[in-house]
This record gives sequence, C-alpha cells and structure tokens, in this order.
Amino acid sequence: MAPVDEPELSPSDNNGNGIGGGLDDPNYDPYHHSEPDPGSIPLSAYRMITFLAIIWIVTLFVTLTLVLESRWVHSNGWVSIPLPHILYVNTAILLLSSLTIERSRFSLRAKGNKHCTRWIFVTLLLGIAFLGGQVVAWRELSFRGLHFASNPGSFFFYLITGAHGLHFLGGIIALTSVGLFVSRLRQKVKKQTAIDVVALYWHFMNGLWFYLLALLLITVQQ
Repeated sequence: MAPVDEPELSPSDNNGNGIGGGLDDPNYDPYHHSEPDPGSIPLSAYRMITFLAIIWIVTLFVTLTLVLESRWVHSNGWVSIPLPHILYVNTAILLLSSLTIERSRFSLRAKGNKHCTRWIFVTLLLGIAFLGGQVVAWRELSFRGLHFASNPGSFFFYLITGAHGLHFLGGIIALTSVGLFVSRLRQKVKKQTAIDVVALYWHFMNGLWFYLLALLLITVQQ
C-alpha cells in the first residue's frame, strides 16, 4: 500500500495547541495567555466590596436611628441641644465635594489623568475641611459644657457624628490612594472603575450625612 502524504503544517499551525501562532509567527508571544491572570482581582470584586460596605454602614446607622428614636421618645431626662452652625457649612462643603468628584470622573473620560487627579485632590481638600468642621462642632459643644456623657442628646450627637466621621475618613483614604496611583494604571477601564467605585462610596457618605443632620435636627435640637 502506498504511503499517504500527510498535510504540511504551516508555521502558524505549529504551536502545539492547534490554535495558530507558532514559533515562526512574528506575532508569537510565549508569555501571552488568553486566560485571565489567576492572581488578578476582577473589577467586579471592587464594586461588590463597596456595595457590601454600604450595606453594613446602612445597617449600623439604621440600628443607631432606632436606638435614638426609642431613647428620645421614652426618656424623661432628654435635653434639647442647639446644633452648632458649622454643621450647615459642613453640609455645603459636602455638596460641593460631590460636584468636584463628578468633575474628576468626567475629566478622566474626556481629558485624561492630569485633570482627573487635580479634581480628586480638590475633593480631598473639601473632605478634610469637612472633618475639620466636625472637630470645630465638637469643640463648640465641649465649650458649652456638653460632653459625651452630659445628657442623652449630647451622647447621641457625638456618637452619630463620630461614627459618620470615621467612615468618611475611610473614603478620604480610598480617594487619596486613587489620586496617587491612578496615573500608574495602564488600562483606562481600571482607572475608570477605581474612580467610579470611590465616587459611589463618597456620594453615599454625603447622602448619609444629609439624613443624619435631619435626624439630629428632629431629635437632638427639636
């Protein structure tokens, strides 16, 4: 029987996996793999972590609200406390910071890293100003003789604003990290995801503050 001629393989077919792009292929890259890097974290994971953090924070402040409402309704020793006026300035600062962080997101899409980073650090300055304003509010109450354990109203004021300030500080740390490292990320989708995730948390904390201020006006200040 005459031997059957086997088909000749082209260089692009001789890579050992039947896909193409062998050793003689000028586009062959021995370090390139079509599969995702098992050590990398999917972008969706960052969004999921942010959503879980938001759910946890909502649960915490719903619990504090219920405890505050119960104590406010049933306490005979409740003392009304005029809220420091700096809180309204702080609210305006947060509203402005929501605008600046949106500017950073828009700048990344339209103008690139430089303009984005600039707006990120403007937002950071506003966030630090907000925390500084909260410290001024606490000092004002302290000068009035209203300390943490002076009465139920002052107790909940320090507890609620302190808990919010602590979680807001986490947003400042995250935004600082994005501002420092956004220019080092090679893929634009990763840059956009980083700023989008932090912006989501930032807007949430700002919206939470508006709710907490209304709650303090109704209960603590009456």
